[in-house]
Amino acid sequence: MLGQYIHINKFGNPSIDYADAKAVKTLNAALLKHHYQIQHWNIPDGALCSPVPGRIDYIHYLAELLEITDSNPADTNHAKVKMLDIGTGANGIYPLLASQIYGWDCVASDINEQSLANVSKILSNNPVLEAKISLRLQPNKHHIFTDIIHSDEHFDVTLCNPPFHSSAAEARKSSQRKVHNLAQNKQQKSGQKTVTSQHNEPTPALNFGGFDVELWCSGGEKLFLKKLIRESQDFKTQCHWFSSLVSKAENLKDAKKQIQKLGATDLREIEMTQGNKITRIVVWTFQ
Repeated sequence: MLGQYIHINKFGNPSIDYADAKAVKTLNAALLKHHYQIQHWNIPDGALCSPVPGRIDYIHYLAELLEITDSNPADTNHAKVKMLDIGTGANGIYPLLASQIYGWDCVASDINEQSLANVSKILSNNPVLEAKISLRLQPNKHHIFTDIIHSDEHFDVTLCNPPFHSSAAEARKSSQRKVHNLAQNKQQKSGQKTVTSQHNEPTPALNFGGFDVELWCSGGEKLFLKKLIRESQDFKTQCHWFSSLVSKAENLKDAKKQIQKLGATDLREIEMTQGNKITRIVVWTFQ
């Protein structure tokens, strides 16, 4: 229950400890249940716990792109939409929200069988969504759309949240830095000193976790985007809009240049802001 993790902060408002992985996971489950009627959402220990608000924003921006202006799943415009999620992870957050809010039919793909098994478990507790979302295993880590999109299929939009890092070591370093910042912030607010381990690394676990395949791939986000964009050209008649989050601003310029070079007929950059965090979505089409 969420209540056990709630405390009153120095401003007199209820809050949680965002350095506590269990607290963050429980908050996500509560938000999904209360606002979106998604039941029994859960992820294995160590899996990526994606913040709900940012994921919802991505879906809403895609709805605007498709010129859907309301959230009535009974609308016939919504029923026609088919979305492909590349790398859905163990949380399955994008297809769950897209199907629940807009009634879209979704395909969720991943290279990790454990991740898909967990999404399947979530869907079994949500029969309406289970009928709207299909899961597909990517058998080849070098492919993205190939082996996932069938020859007779058409998608209105694809989305992706690429792995950030280029190696496990880089992912660990980033995790340690985030943990350190969270711990420092917490200790500053309480007026206490930060407690560190013998290796001078903060002891709390990272609040949002992440399996290796969710956090890093060879070449990192830059190379993943390059492969994604290059392969999108092979499926330009089967997907109307392609899209991806771009977490690192320095990767955006090269991605847009590559998209233009491949002959996209429309290219857009969408900026999303949640608090102090800024992320970007790049969207393109060949149609």
